[in-house]
Amino acid sequence: MAELIRIYEENPNPKAIKKVVDVLRSGGLVIYPTDTVYGLGCDITNLKALERIARIKGVKLQKSNFSFICYDLSNLSDYVKQIDTTTFKILKRALPGPYTFILPGSNTLPHPFKKRKTVGIRIPDNNIARIIVEQLGHPIVSTSIRDEDEIIEYTTDPELILEKWDNLVDLVIDGGYGDNLASTIIDLSESQPIVVREGKGSLEIF
Repeated sequence: MAELIRIYEENPNPKAIKKVVDVLRSGGLVIYPTDTVYGLGCDITNLKALERIARIKGVKLQKSNFSFICYDLSNLSDYVKQIDTTTFKILKRALPGPYTFILPGSNTLPHPFKKRKTVGIRIPDNNIARIIVEQLGHPIVSTSIRDEDEIIEYTTDPELILEKWDNLVDLVIDGGYGDNLASTIIDLSESQPIVVREGKGSLEIF
């Protein structure tokens, strides 16, 4: 049975944040708000938790397309090869924001992702998500929670999310209603930016 915990974005309660971080550190799965749709995440360093998410999504961990949710750009070199000035300027302009950037993966990626040529990096413009990552001390591996409903692709109500995911995750954060538009995905691993998916993030920043 998952627990529902209410956290306000403007002034996230430190005790509530600590509770979420403790769940992540102990290998738990957490559903949390972003600046787009709600995400399903776990500690990037916890192999069992990573395998749980992969099982839920029905994919092999090594071949998964999970994103790394970061606090800011300061630890980018832990996961991404050295990037040029133009790429860095795009990231600075767009983040935090509703974008996922595909970048060339570094040799220091966590073990399950070692063979990846690219990684998806996300810094959502959402206080709750970013403070959790900051307190945890490293990224959350994340994936959007999609809905099987043909009309409603993403569930936006945290209580309905809890109802659906109750037996699959350990904690659901109620950070208010989520959006139903996912992030814009931009591939910056080649010489020119490639739009993989147009979502909430405007393309006018490029």
